[in-house]
Amino acid sequence: MYSPGMVGFGHIRRNASIAQALPMPAGVDCVTLPSMRKEDEGCYAPRFMDISDHDLVAMRSSVIRGAMEQFDPDVLIADHLPLGAARELAGTLKRLRKRAKARCVLGLRDVLQDRETVQRLWSDPAYHDTVRECYDAIWIYSDPTAYNPLREYGVFDEFADRVRFTGYLDQRPRLELARPWTDMLVSSLPQGRLALCLVGGGSDGGGLAEAFVQADLPDDMFGLVVTGPYMAEESRARLNRAMRGRPRLWLVEFLPDPIGLVERADRVISMGGYNTVCEVLSFDKRALIVPRVRPGREQWIRAERMRALGLIDVLHPDHLSPAALAEWLARDLGPRPPSRDRLDLSGLARIPVMLSELLGNGADPHPVVPAAFPGRAVP
Repeated sequence: MYSPGMVGFGHIRRNASIAQALPMPAGVDCVTLPSMRKEDEGCYAPRFMDISDHDLVAMRSSVIRGAMEQFDPDVLIADHLPLGAARELAGTLKRLRKRAKARCVLGLRDVLQDRETVQRLWSDPAYHDTVRECYDAIWIYSDPTAYNPLREYGVFDEFADRVRFTGYLDQRPRLELARPWTDMLVSSLPQGRLALCLVGGGSDGGGLAEAFVQADLPDDMFGLVVTGPYMAEESRARLNRAMRGRPRLWLVEFLPDPIGLVERADRVISMGGYNTVCEVLSFDKRALIVPRVRPGREQWIRAERMRALGLIDVLHPDHLSPAALAEWLARDLGPRPPSRDRLDLSGLARIPVMLSELLGNGADPHPVVPAAFPGRAVP
């Protein structure tokens, strides 16, 4: 399983959830690539190492190639980018294809980006050539009743016979693996309702976290913010200053997995990444999503679709303020409709079956679409 792993933890956690669901046998290991970040201009740069962009990509490509050659996989599941970050998968995919052993799967989240950005990216002939020549299947980790990339983007028509929708990925199984990290913290929290603020890796979540710690909480509620390891030090310092004299506010800089806190929370305020939204849906939480809208609109598009289904509330980041968060926390939101009544969350149960079919019979020529829920047609 390959993850580009550039921003936050979404790609890595999605792959980890799929690996857990398969389930993976004894002997599993993890090869960590040198950290990379994507700049606003679309180019790639080292996150920490003092080397050139070219040397970073060469190093990552070499690590990937060596791991694949030694492990000699039966299946490669590549997350999000068919060529990998900065095309670091290109050579490895060609070598795997020559061996004619490994089946290759491209795994995609529901919303890739806005239509114009996706069409511009996929206008590169190398994308189509790679998918055509190297990938046996495309798995989309979503329910097309909420968002259908086939229809929205118009770039996958050539490969429609390889596309299968898994349904969204239920995050509850992660509790089993996360409890060693979260049980002690959850048990130490005070009694009362919990408002939880999540900002992913934290690289662009400082504004949301600061608004949260400045918001007035209802008298029966306490607040906890998880900053993430990539939050800028100046933002973290401002958070600590703002929390002084406010005993009902807690701050955690990093947890390997915050899923236990999501289960415990009464209200969740967060950004709108795929994994975070799946966490909210999996536990049927009342959530206010403040999505990233720049440089890409992926989170905004996802949040709007989920709001249309009546499953979350959304606040545009231009309207973010402590008062806006306080008003939402104090509002009587009433009962929330169960997510599973309106959305397919069976992805982790469906993927092992799809993998078995892929290994046994090749890619299914007929895309499988999750069954429509009553009153909702499948696009």
